[in-house]
Amino acid sequence: MPVWEQVALVIVMIAILFFFWPGAKKEMEQSQQVENPDWKGALIPIAAVILFVILLITLASG
Repeated sequence: MPVWEQVALVIVMIAILFFFWPGAKKEMEQSQQVENPDWKGALIPIAAVILFVILLITLASG
């Protein structure tokens, strides 16, 4: 990857952080105020996707 592409990528990453940081910070503060977060509802699908990807990688490499 040429140097100018790496520089452009860094600039884009900084711009993304600059634009999304205020909203992400506000959402993190609000998420701490939630009384009963439902982590099982989020972790089960994520774990299923991770296991599926590992299965696909295993099948493709075998």
